[in-house]
Order: sequence, then C-alpha cells, then structure tokens
Amino acid sequence: MRDEKILITGPTSQVAFPLARELAKHNEVYGLARFSQEEDRRRLETVGVTCVQADMAETNFAELPRDLTYVLNFAVVKTGSFEYDLAANVESLGRLMEHCRGAKAFLHCSSGAVYQPAGQHPLRENDALGDSHRILFPTYSMSKIAAESMVRFGARQWNLPAVIARLSVPYGDNGGWPWFHLMMLRAGQVIPIHPDKPNAFNPIHEDDYIAHVPKLLALASVPAVTINWGGSELVSIEEWAQHLGALTGLEVKLKTTEHSLPSLPMDLTRMHECLGRTTVDWRDGFRRMVAAFDPTLLRG
Repeated sequence: MRDEKILITGPTSQVAFPLARELAKHNEVYGLARFSQEEDRRRLETVGVTCVQADMAETNFAELPRDLTYVLNFAVVKTGSFEYDLAANVESLGRLMEHCRGAKAFLHCSSGAVYQPAGQHPLRENDALGDSHRILFPTYSMSKIAAESMVRFGARQWNLPAVIARLSVPYGDNGGWPWFHLMMLRAGQVIPIHPDKPNAFNPIHEDDYIAHVPKLLALASVPAVTINWGGSELVSIEEWAQHLGALTGLEVKLKTTEHSLPSLPMDLTRMHECLGRTTVDWRDGFRRMVAAFDPTLLRG
C-alpha cells in the first residue's frame, strides 16, 4: 500500500502499533486514540503518524479528514462497564463509518472471542457465537459481537465495502499474550490453563498480520465479509509455555483452573484460500519475541 490516506483507530495498542509504523513509511497515516499517556503520542509521531486525540465513546469524528481512503479499526475498550464499552466499541462504529463512508474499504478487527467454545473443534465463520471471555473480560465478547453487527449495518447503509477479521492470538516484538506468559515465567508465577485440554489457539506473528492487511482490505465488500484470522499452526498454551521454558531455562508452572479462557481453535480454510498461509514458524517467532523482551534470557 502506497500513497493512501489511512486511519487507524487504537494505534497505541500491541497489535496496531507495528501496523501503523509500517504503513506510515509509504502512506499518510492518522492515528485516533485518547492518548492518555504522552509517550504513546510521541512514539507514533516518531514513526510518522499524525495523532488525533479523541474518545471513541463521545467523538463525532469531526477531527478527521473526510477523504480517507482506508479505515482500520483496531480500537477496543474493556473497562467492564457495559454502558461505556458498548458506546465506545459499537455505537462509535456507526458514527465512524458514516464519517468515512467515501473510503475504499473498512477493516474491522474482531476476535475469536466471539465464538461459543466447542472444545477442540476448529471454529468456522458460521459456527455459534458466545460469551467466551466473560470470566476475565465481562464486556469483551458481547462488545465484539455487537460491533460486528454494526459493521454489517454500516456497510449496507453507506455502501462502504467492509471486512470483519476475527483475530486469534497476535504476538511479536511489541507484546501479546505469550509475551505476558514470558513475564509470568520470569516472575516465577503460575500460568493458568483451562481444564479442557489442550488449550489450543492460532498465534500469529506481527510480520504475518501486517502482510495480510492489504489482502484483507482487498476482500472488503457490500455486504461485509467475515473471515477467521490467525497463524496457520495450531498451538496450545501448554506447548508454547514449555517452549518458552526451553528457550530461557525458566521454570514452567501451570495450574488448571476454570478461571481461565477456554480453547478457541480456528478453522482457517477461508483465510488460506484468500490470504495464504502464514510464514513465521511460531517457534522462531517466540524466540524473536524473547530476544526483543530481554535477550539475556535466551539460553546459549
């Protein structure tokens, strides 16, 4: 993607920052966030992103240009307040799509959290939806499901081509769930795992999801299209924790508890047909992640 005028919401996040950094090399990129921490603004401005300060729950997006060519919605709010989180994650989408209705395409980053857990069954895009994350994030799954409906409405209402990408477990040099597990190992803490073992997910490295974004935007249509988005390799928390232990020599302690997220393995048939397979082997990606976190942790 070159010479486009792109908006990224939630650009300070673990997932969106690497994307904003790469797109800003050859495009005019705007990043919309609350910017409650000044260092987040400086970090984005350093890589060439124009920062727009606004609260998704309250803004009418008048601060943004009207001639944006692409919109990438990675913003998510998880305060635990249903009123505020639905306003920020769902109602705001309608206003954003109306403001950007002249764009070529709208990418909404959803989540595998929208699915009803089904054990080790790989979840397809037409499988049942559910509230899989309530035990840790009460508003998250419901906000994501409602947001998808708003995107489908907006695509039809304003004839705005849209794609809904249900992201599994993103990670890389900028963080991620496995990154948090690494910090827990270093602190000598126990990693919780669900009793329905193995705890399987599709971790995707930032190199791969950055490469996928142009292809996802090319899929956008009216009505909106929905696609699973994750790493081609199915990996359990048990596997990646042991691999982190082998890389670092840190002791791995796992605890089975109901107070943890259940498996959400994805069927990636549609993704492989439309985007291709991911290229970063998860073992190599995890080694790179450890090196970025603290290279002294790597054995040898």
